[in-house]
Amino acid sequence: MKTKLIASLTVVLALGATAALAATAGENWENHCAKCHGADGKAQTKLGTKLKLKDYSNAAALAKFTDADLTKATADGVKENGKEKMKGYSDKLSADEIAALVKHIRGFAAPAK
Repeated sequence: MKTKLIASLTVVLALGATAALAATAGENWENHCAKCHGADGKAQTKLGTKLKLKDYSNAAALAKFTDADLTKATADGVKENGKEKMKGYSDKLSADEIAALVKHIRGFAAPAK
């Protein structure tokens, strides 16, 4: 009985430690996306301007992308004319972190409260 309790606690602690290490969507945005897309999602950065990236604060522009589109682009990257325009992050971010980033992106076009 004592061994089962210790094993169960070990699993719970390990899972909790893993969750604690996961970055927030805001941290992931800052670490992986803001260089090109800007901290505010407007893509008014040197690379964002050069690559002609969409302004994610523009609701009409963002509405052209489904959540599946944003998820695929984040996970797999984006190629244009056979050239890599954006690298994928499936090797750096979990599916949950990518889903949180998609929600974060949608927040750029949310009306101010």
